[in-house]
Amino acid sequence: QVQLVESGGGLVQAGGSLRLSCTASGSIFSNRRMAWYRQAPGKPRELVAIITSDGTTNYANSGKGRFTISRDNAKNTLYLQMNSLKPEDTAVYYCNNYPSLNDWGQGTQVTVSS
Repeated sequence: QVQLVESGGGLVQAGGSLRLSCTASGSIFSNRRMAWYRQAPGKPRELVAIITSDGTTNYANSGKGRFTISRDNAKNTLYLQMNSLKPEDTAVYYCNNYPSLNDWGQGTQVTVSS
């Protein structure tokens, strides 16, 4: 049984910040790579950031320097701190393993207005 629950999205103006959270079952989270993905309307889902079980991070160019991925292993929780948001960041944001499982949560909507 797997479960992924994203939260923290919302509507912000360009230049603003959001902190996204993801809670996952232990079978997904424990000792596994985790990642944030996003999907804009009419576009394919894309990888935005990845973190290993011990905290090594990697970022797509789209968020590099603005986004920070982190995790709390004791809480089975993944975070994405998003600063200096741009309208191009508007998307539904999802968390999952990396490589991703076939099952996805509902995601959380991030909308950035200009």
